[in-house]
Amino acid sequence: MSSRDTILQRLRNRSGGGELTAPECDFSVLKRPDWSTAERIALFEKMIESVHGEVHHCTEDSWVDRLAEILGARGARNLLIPKEHEIGMKLRSATLEREDLPHLLIYDEPIESWQTVLFNDVDASITSTRGGIAETGSLILWPNSDEPRLMSLVAPIHVAVLFASELYTTFHEAMQAQNWKAGMPTNALLISGPSKTADIEQTLAYGVHGPKELIVLVIE
Repeated sequence: MSSRDTILQRLRNRSGGGELTAPECDFSVLKRPDWSTAERIALFEKMIESVHGEVHHCTEDSWVDRLAEILGARGARNLLIPKEHEIGMKLRSATLEREDLPHLLIYDEPIESWQTVLFNDVDASITSTRGGIAETGSLILWPNSDEPRLMSLVAPIHVAVLFASELYTTFHEAMQAQNWKAGMPTNALLISGPSKTADIEQTLAYGVHGPKELIVLVIE
């Protein structure tokens, strides 16, 4: 009998024999009051701003205007956008009618062919989100071929578009509402503020690696 078999047999004996079954899970401790969307937005904003994130309230008609103001104030020369997602398509259409947006870059090449540009020349990027978590001030991103994870992890300025209707109170609520058990991507990202580290003398520093700024456009 192998060591593994020996350990499993001891567990069976201790539990009365038979097949091992997972214990019943009690998630009642994770339940929260049925907060309104406004309450969730307020908590999300409070939590993410506490770690240097920035929140702007917009509508579907005004978010491009706000984005242009934000990037213009920071002097961003270019903006990395998805090719297929509606965010990217709306920005490409907007540049046909206005000149206040930075030059648009599309992530449509293998990383090997433009790694130097991505890591050295891109000023800002914009991505969609799969939702947000109010309790922790976190964004949920599910990278794919149209929005690879480097879009949110490399550029000095990361702009994320979050629909208020997809803001959940807790992580558990988000997983249940979106049925995560049915399938997940290779990489799922939870982002709470710009990059930070406390490796040096345990002093928290922001923007050491990855985005120096996280800007969230909440679409209400």
